[in-house]
Amino acid sequence: MVEQIINIERMEHALNLFGSQDENMWQIEQTYGVTVLFRGTDMKVSGEPEAVMNAVRCIEGLLSMVERGESLTSQSIRYVASLVEEGKEQEVQALNRDVICITAKGKPLKARTLGQQGYVEAIRQNTVTFGIGPAGTGKTYLAVAMAVKAFRAHDVNRIVLTRPAVEAGEKLGFLPGDLQNKVDPYLRPLYDALFDMLGAENFQKYQERGNIEVAPLAYMRGRTLDDSFIILDEAQNTTPEQMKMFLTRLGAGSRAVITGDITQIDLPDARRSGLVEAAKVLKGVEDISIIQFTEKDVVRHKLVQDIIRAYEKYYSDSRRGGREAPRPLRREDHRR
Repeated sequence: MVEQIINIERMEHALNLFGSQDENMWQIEQTYGVTVLFRGTDMKVSGEPEAVMNAVRCIEGLLSMVERGESLTSQSIRYVASLVEEGKEQEVQALNRDVICITAKGKPLKARTLGQQGYVEAIRQNTVTFGIGPAGTGKTYLAVAMAVKAFRAHDVNRIVLTRPAVEAGEKLGFLPGDLQNKVDPYLRPLYDALFDMLGAENFQKYQERGNIEVAPLAYMRGRTLDDSFIILDEAQNTTPEQMKMFLTRLGAGSRAVITGDITQIDLPDARRSGLVEAAKVLKGVEDISIIQFTEKDVVRHKLVQDIIRAYEKYYSDSRRGGREAPRPLRREDHRR
C-alpha cells in the first residue's frame, strides 16, 4: 500500500471535484480500487502503487477541468480515465476551451471528447466533413450546432437538414397526410437538435422565412444549394447514387456535413452503402475531411459504450475465428 497527497487550495474546487454526496470520488475509487480521503486542503489517495499512480493522474486531469469552470459528469470521469489508460491525460487540457454555440436555454455547448473536438475543427476548416461512428457520439448534434453558429454569424443564409427516409422506402405517397406529415417522423432527431439550439419559436420563424429547411433526401435532386450549411444525417442509408447526387448539390459559399454509423445500415442486403463507398473514394481529397469516432466518444449512458465495445469484440472475434461476421441489425429485424 502506498499513499499520495494532492493539494487543493480552493474549497469550491474540492467540492466540485468530489461531486454531490462524493459521487465523483466514489466513481474514481471504484474505477481504480483506491481510497480517497480529504482533510483540510489535502487529498490523500491510498492503494496499490500502480492504482494510486493512475488515480492521481485521473484526479489531476479532472481538477484541471474544474479549475477552468467545467462541471464534472460520470461521462467526463470515464473519458479522462480512458485518456489515463492511453497515457494521454495531458490532452484534457485542450478540451472544452471553445464554446461552439449557446443553446436556446443559454447553455454553452462545448466538445466533450478529443474526437468531438477534432470533428468540430474539421467542420471549421473544410467545405465537406464526414462524421462516421457509433450512436451517441454527438455527430448530428454538433453538426447542427456548427450550422446554427454559421447562420448566426451570417456565414450562410440557410440551414438545410436532410436524411434518407429508408424505412418508408422513399415512397411516401402511401402514408397519410401532406408532405410534412409524411416525413416528420423520419426527421424528428434533426428537429430536436434545432429546437435545442434555437428554441421552438425561432425555429418556426426561420422555417417560415425559408432560412431553415428540413426535408427527405429525395427532394434534394436537381437543386443547387448556395450559401447554405447542409447536413445529411443517417448517411449510411444512402445508395452510392444518392450520395453522389447529394454531394453534387453543393453551391457557392456552402459547406456540408455528412454523418452516419456504418454498423446500422438499413438498406436491402443487395444495396451498397453510399457512405461506405464515399469514405473510400474521397479519402485524401483536398478540402474534404473524414472523421472516425470510437466508443470513447460516446457521451450517452455508460451502458451504450459497453454495448458498442461488446459488439465490436464479437465481430472481431468472429472474423479471427474464420466465421462470417453477422450483418448489422436492420430495422426490419425489429418488426419480425
